[in-house]
Formats: sequence, structure tokens, C-alpha cells
Amino acid sequence: MKYYIIAGEASGDLHGSNLMKALYQQDSNAEIKFWGGDLMQAVGGTLVSHYKDRAFMGFFEVLRNLNKVLVFIKFCKNDIELFQPDVIIFIDNSGFNLRIAKWAKKQGFRTNYYISPQVWASRASRVKGIKRDVDKMFVILPFEKAFYKKFDYPVTFVGHPLIDAIADRKLSNIEAFKAEHNLGDKPIIALLPGSRKQEITKMLAVMLSLVDDFSEYKFVIGGAPSQDFSFYQRIIGNKSVSFIDNKTYDLLAVSTAALVTSGTATLETALFKVPQVVCYKAGFVSYQIAKRIITLKFISLVNLIMDREVVKELIQNDFTKTNLKKELTKILDKKHREKLFLDYFELEKKLGGKGASAKTAKLIIEGLKG
Repeated sequence: MKYYIIAGEASGDLHGSNLMKALYQQDSNAEIKFWGGDLMQAVGGTLVSHYKDRAFMGFFEVLRNLNKVLVFIKFCKNDIELFQPDVIIFIDNSGFNLRIAKWAKKQGFRTNYYISPQVWASRASRVKGIKRDVDKMFVILPFEKAFYKKFDYPVTFVGHPLIDAIADRKLSNIEAFKAEHNLGDKPIIALLPGSRKQEITKMLAVMLSLVDDFSEYKFVIGGAPSQDFSFYQRIIGNKSVSFIDNKTYDLLAVSTAALVTSGTATLETALFKVPQVVCYKAGFVSYQIAKRIITLKFISLVNLIMDREVVKELIQNDFTKTNLKKELTKILDKKHREKLFLDYFELEKKLGGKGASAKTAKLIIEGLKG
């Protein structure tokens, strides 16, 4: 079969790569073209476009780059028509993918969606278009099935692929990793400021402002695969911190606590059982728009899945050095950490067991044969 997969940003690349592995295992003659990143490219297939070329964050940033976005959409449509896939598989990345799905359905292509757009967070009216344009939806968050049921749209909960991804990439030798990166003997605080330039710029400077106040800890920045160290260096300046590029899971495996930009990394941090403070600050225009359309009580996946505050969220004006210092001090306290660990174990149970990627691949292939 011929598969056309469209993923955006680092998390989509990760989940797309695991889905591709499962497709190749279950369909030895699979032919795959994809929009993704380095992880998907390492699996095989043909890379059409790298996500780092399309990393526009927020409403204002997308608007400013609208011409580029429209060029990508036109190119994608042409490439699909040339390839003539048996199925198009969309992974998250709703702004781009829902536009392609609408066109693809009209052209008669089979459309599957793996990892739902966050329509449960804002603009639930988009479900009408999803019902019309997406033949099958495979969701990874337990509350999504109930959400879609309200709109009479049956979806399949396959479990969360992060459980498999983390299990496959456990650090085998912690001491060797620490020695390799000269991390020393101090307990480590991981700084995960996101993957896009706009968010890293806004988040990292505030995170770094705590370094001198916690001298008994080693601060280590987890670099995103889409950014060069030179970009981080301009923000780091003369701060005494370490930098480890594209090894977030290994970094979390050795960390005592973490300051994390809201996104998939909050869930990854929880699954590694690392106490965290969730941080987020957007551009003024983007934030004002988001505030008016997002209907959620929380922004982190940890709190959304648990439906209560498990990890502290510092959003926009609350994301200050004073508040961050207070919350970091709290998650370093033994009693608070013990409670957080219990919450993390409950979270993992809610996400289901292993095998999300294999299960999704099996359902996609069965759908093509049916």
C-alpha cells in the first residue's frame, strides 16, 4: 500500500516515526512519503518537507507567514496527486492538516487522522468539518472519545504512543551519560524551553534567571533538534549552565526537577516521573486571541488528563522569576514530590498500556483491506 503521512513539529515527528515502523512491520511492501523530521527520515520512506521549515507559532506568526503557508499547501496537494496514495494519514498539526483533509476528501482520497487536533480546547465547531473530511480518527487521550461522542462522531482510543516511545529509549547507563556531558555530581534541573524560536526566546531567559538562586543544583538546557546551539548561546550569555542537544529523554532520566514549556514535553516529563513547573508565554496578540477562544481550565496535558491541577502552570503574566522561584522550591520539597509521584502513576494508568503505534497501524491497514 501507499501511505502519505503529514506531521508537524518535533512531537509529530516522534509519533510519526513510530507509526511508520509499525506500518513497515505489518506491511512489508509499504511505500511511504511524508512531511516530518529527522526521526521519520531515519525510519525510511521519502521526506517531502521538514517540519522546521514550517515552524510558525501563534496566530500572529502564522498570519505574518501566510504566503509561505499557502505555498506549502499548494505544493502538498500537487505532491499527493502525483503520488496517488491509498491513504493519507494526518498527525496533529491541525492548521495545515485540516485544510489538506478538506481538499483530499473532495478528491476521493481515503483520510485517516492519528492524534486529534485539539478541537476540545478551542473552536469545537471544527468537528463538523472533521466529520465530513476524515474517514477515521484515532485518538490518544482518554477524554477525547467522550468529547467526540457528544458530536455523534465515533473515534477509536488507541492509547498514548509516548508510553512506547519512552520505553524504547530508556537510558541504559546514567553515570556514563553524566560523565559524557560533564554534568558532575549536583542534582540536575532540566530546562525545556520548547522547540520554536519564538517560544524559546520568551521562555529561556526567565528560566535562566534562577540559576544563581539554586547554586546547589546543575541547570541543563535540553536543546530542540530544530535549533542550532548558536541560537541558544545568545540567550545563555555568561550563565553557568550546560547544554545537551536533542537528548531530552536522556536528560529527563537524570533530572531531579524540570521547568517545562507547555506542550507534549509536559507529558513526557510526567511519564519520566520528574516533578515539573509548566511555563508558557506567547506574543501579546497571539495570547489575547487564544484567551478568547480557548475554553480549557488548564493548558498542560498532565492536568487536562487528570482533570485537576497536578502540576503548577505559570501562564503569561504569571510567568515571572518570583513565581518560578517559588514553584521550583516547592517541587524540590520531599513531601510535595511524594504526592506528585503518586499522581504521575495514576496519570500513566489513564493513558492505557503499550502498543498505540502498532494498534493504529493495524487499524489503518485493516481499513484499506476492508
